[in-house]
Amino acid sequence: MKVLMINGSPRKDGNTQGALDEMKAIFEAEGIEVECLNVGKEIIRGCVACGGCGKLGKCVFDDDIVNEVAAKLEQADGLVLASPVYYASANGTLISLLDRLFYSSSFDKAMKVGASVACARRGGITATWDELNKYFGISGMPIASGQYWNGVHGAAPGQSSEDAEGMQQMRTLARNMVFLMKSIQLGREQFGLPEREPGIFTNFVR
Repeated sequence: MKVLMINGSPRKDGNTQGALDEMKAIFEAEGIEVECLNVGKEIIRGCVACGGCGKLGKCVFDDDIVNEVAAKLEQADGLVLASPVYYASANGTLISLLDRLFYSSSFDKAMKVGASVACARRGGITATWDELNKYFGISGMPIASGQYWNGVHGAAPGQSSEDAEGMQQMRTLARNMVFLMKSIQLGREQFGLPEREPGIFTNFVR
């Protein structure tokens, strides 16, 4: 099994990465393959709702980032999104990537397990956590929870490792995520996936 981690921090070895490393250790101990992508310093334009991906099956802006991540996500059993908190929300670069990734990719994401993590000096963790979870909810992806709202605190590099409760949250989250992924795999083999009805799309304006 494989987990894809996406780090939205521009600081490759900062506090957000520290939280992911705590999860990674649990994943690897459980025999889960892990790949971590650092996208915080990339130049990623936002979605313009052109609809071209509906014809191509991928984003029309071929910047070697979004479509590359899509291919990796298609092969993964779980996805972890992690971001520092900027003005009570996630890093804009990460959001640009996620908007295009989830809108343009045509493969079924249902039953891939999702988890999100936020890192802040002080406030904004829950707002960022909510923001990131919405990508999972719209895609039929079970959302892994831990023992609290998934986040760590730290300002200077390395401070998140001093957040004992935050690091415990990361370990609990990783273990719960492994359990969900393995349970879904067993359920798929024994019962199959839930029936999916054709989508019904309605507008509020007649």
